[in-house]
This record gives sequence, C-alpha cells and structure tokens, in this order.
Amino acid sequence: QDLSLPNGTPVDTSSPASSSSLLNRLQLDDDLDVETRDLFVTVDDPKKHVCTMETYITYRVTTKTTRAEFDLPEYSVRRRYQDFDWLRNKLEESQPTHLIPPLPEKFVVKGVVDRFSEEFVETRRKALDKFLKRITDHPVLSFNEHFNVFLTAKDLNAYKKQGMALLSKMGESVKYVTGGYKLRSRPLEFAAIGDYLDTFSLKLGTIDRIAQRIIKEQLEYLVELREYGPVYSTWGGLEVELSEPLEGVSACIGNCCTALEELSEDMTEDFLPVLREYILYAESMKNVLKKRDQVQAEYEAKLEAVALKREDRPKVPADVEKCQDRVECFNADLKADMERWQNNKRQDFRQLLMGMADKNIQYYEKVCVT
Repeated sequence: QDLSLPNGTPVDTSSPASSSSLLNRLQLDDDLDVETRDLFVTVDDPKKHVCTMETYITYRVTTKTTRAEFDLPEYSVRRRYQDFDWLRNKLEESQPTHLIPPLPEKFVVKGVVDRFSEEFVETRRKALDKFLKRITDHPVLSFNEHFNVFLTAKDLNAYKKQGMALLSKMGESVKYVTGGYKLRSRPLEFAAIGDYLDTFSLKLGTIDRIAQRIIKEQLEYLVELREYGPVYSTWGGLEVELSEPLEGVSACIGNCCTALEELSEDMTEDFLPVLREYILYAESMKNVLKKRDQVQAEYEAKLEAVALKREDRPKVPADVEKCQDRVECFNADLKADMERWQNNKRQDFRQLLMGMADKNIQYYEKVCVT
C-alpha cells in the first residue's frame, strides 16, 4: 500500500542503495530554498602572516549578494580570528534577544598542538565558514549592520576603534539590569528548554569524551600496526619458501593501516568539530535564556513596585509597558531561534551520523577485502 504524508505528498518506501543516497533524498526538501537566497558567504584561502610582534592567519571572506543595502554585488576581504570574535560580540550587543552562533575556541583544539598546522587551520576555516553561513541564513542577524561592515569594509580596524558611534543607526542595544532582581520561576515552556539544554550538553559531552578515547586507541593501534607490518617483510626475506604469504600478510597490514588512518582522520576532522560546535551552541542558548530571565525578573519587580504605589491611577507606567514589550520580544525571538536551531541540529546530526556510518562501512569493506 502506498504511503503518503498528512499533506498528501507520496512517500517513497524503496530501500536506498546506501546511507549517502538516503541522505541525498532527505536533503532535497532542505535545498528547495537555495534559489530564493540573496546572500552567499564563503571563507577560504587561509594565509599565514609573520610580523615583528606576532604571527597570525587570515582568511578570505567572499560575499555575493543582490540585497539593496550592499553597494556592490560581490566583495572579497581578509579577516583574522579576532575579527570574527569582534563580529560575534557586536551581534550579542545589538541583537540580545537572538541566539548568536558560536565561534570555535580560540586556542584549544584538542589533539592539535600547533595552531599553525594545516590540520588546525583547515579545521578552523571550516568552523568560521559555518559560523558566517549560520548568520547568513538567519532572517534577522543577516541584516545586522555590523555584519554588513564585516563583509564589506576593507579596513575593519577603523570601525573597531569607532565602536558604536558610527553604527548607531540600529539604535542602542537593550540594557539589562542584572542586580537586584530575582526571577520567581521560569514559564514552563522555557523551563523545559533549560532542562533540555542541560541534558543535551551532558550527553554530547559524554559522546565527545568517548569519541576522543576511541580516536586515541585507534592511533595507538595504528602505531603498533606500522611496527608490525615490516616484521613480516623482514621474515619473508629470511624464509624463501614463505616469502610470498608473508609479503601478503605485510601488504594486508599496510592496507589496514591506510584504512584506519583515514577513519581516524574522518572522526577528528568531521565528527568531533560538530559535537563541539553544538556543545558551544547549547551554552550560547543558555546565555540567551538567562538574559530573558533577567528581563522577566525586572518586569516582575516593576509590577510589584507599581502595585505598592498605586493609588487611584489604574494606568500602567510607560517604563513597565516597555519592560513588558521586551519580555514579549525575548519570548518570541527565543522560541523562533530555538525552533530554527532544532531544525539545523536535526539536519547536521543526520548528515553527521549517516556520514560516519558510511565511513565505517567503507573501512570494514577495505579491511575485509584485504
């Protein structure tokens, strides 16, 4: 019997040839909105700069757009990590009610000692590219004026020095009173979000530690295999009658080394970065949730103060109404960003897990064939 979705769309129940083909099928709906996009940003071409005082890496940020607020259809600028950090801080200041995507940690990338190594630089480039694409896909953050400056300004340092003075068109960022107000209790829907984020972070942290242990054991095993293989070649040179099968064993071990090395690289370069990004993402969401709590606590305190001072004037003061508007704005933006984050998470982890399944299948196919 043919199956269909509630909206009447037929469902293909045939088995896919591989997890990759299934992933491509599932991604069809995700890519439908590509034609409607009007802003594309990529990060590539890392370059090392050696100066008297410091050594650093810059990345090329290329922008293509048809939006009216951009003077040109295409831009190409070079940015270093601290420029990305400046952008994120500015987005947090000017868009406090929204979830700002996380940046990769500045100095700590576990398993990589040299931050100028090709592996480190490429891992960071991918993370920075994803950071900008997250902002580009956001319906509010992508129109932020700080983001526009980051993408277009040839000399970003000039804007950094001027601070908010030049970029005041968006208005002052919302200020929060963090002291003196204590939230009685979160609304149930936001309490559920907080509980979910705590559990999610805990489970991802556990998976991250297990994955690192697996990689460590794989690398240790790889060292032993590399020492083990040549032994059979040496043995084959001493035993003429056994040279052919011994060389075969040595070649088999060599193939196993290559397959295991590729599998370990895939986990290090593709699997772990996604886990760490979402651990940082959860922390960012928790911070937005705390800001929402602060605004609600301030609103509750103002309401109590009005109730105590109220005489015969039933009208609510303007500052209380303004505070209520901020609470409602926070609630709406937080729920919208949470839904968007969940959608992205489902897509990212679906791709991650199915990709990892394919890599493991390929690994065992290579090992079994040899």
